[in-house]
Amino acid sequence: MTASYNMSSRLRHALNAVTKGFFQMTHNSFALIGLAVLFTAMALVARPELRQVGEIQLFSWLQERQHEVSGVVSDLVASDRATAADPKELPKQQAAVAFWLSKKYRVAPEPISALVSEAYSIGARFKLDPTLILAVMAIESGFNPFAQSHVGAQGLMQVMTKVHSDKYQSFGGQFAAFDPLANLRVGVKVLNDCIRMAGSIEGGLKYYVGAANMETDGGYASKVMAEYARLQQVAGGRPIPVPQANPEPVITNVVVAPDAPAVAPATQDKTATVAMR
Repeated sequence: MTASYNMSSRLRHALNAVTKGFFQMTHNSFALIGLAVLFTAMALVARPELRQVGEIQLFSWLQERQHEVSGVVSDLVASDRATAADPKELPKQQAAVAFWLSKKYRVAPEPISALVSEAYSIGARFKLDPTLILAVMAIESGFNPFAQSHVGAQGLMQVMTKVHSDKYQSFGGQFAAFDPLANLRVGVKVLNDCIRMAGSIEGGLKYYVGAANMETDGGYASKVMAEYARLQQVAGGRPIPVPQANPEPVITNVVVAPDAPAVAPATQDKTATVAMR
């Protein structure tokens, strides 16, 4: 019996020792994990670049998992590249212009809102009426950022990319002609130069379309000025009916001769398109 008791006692001691060792090891492991988490957090706070790398890797992994599940390649920054703004966040005047243009040209109000906001911003810098800028954009391209004439005028403002390629260098190169905001900024710079050289808005529009030395500009300036007048009334709060526009307006490209160097010495060898509406 004594031998049996001793055996049982030794087993209990052994089990107690194993149990204590297990709990001690587990406790130490949790302590080590806690220390590891603490040091990792301190490292991420001290070195933000490590946190950024970790976030990028995590997002990449999440994208891969989402692609595996849905079959759609996700792009979490796509909305950052979109030229769009909430029209409800615009000042009342700008919102009125944006909604009017959206209805007339059958373009979503969000991208139109972004263009209206930029036109007001850049117009203030160049001391140009933003509704004039928007009128030029409307007549030139109908707010199609990918429009191109058969003579090479491209984008919203139908700027001759080859002629004004130097102006796109600060936007990363000629492909920026198809970025709405880049094209708008370059187009406004060209328009401002034209008005300054001609001495008037009407004369500047004739320069802009490349008809400075011609008897007629094909009605281009009158079309822009008419749309300009309508937009001024809209911006002023007057109820202007929205004309019924064709869903796919026919664009007739009228090629005009380059401006003579004596009249426009540096930049006005531009040919352009006239949108016949």
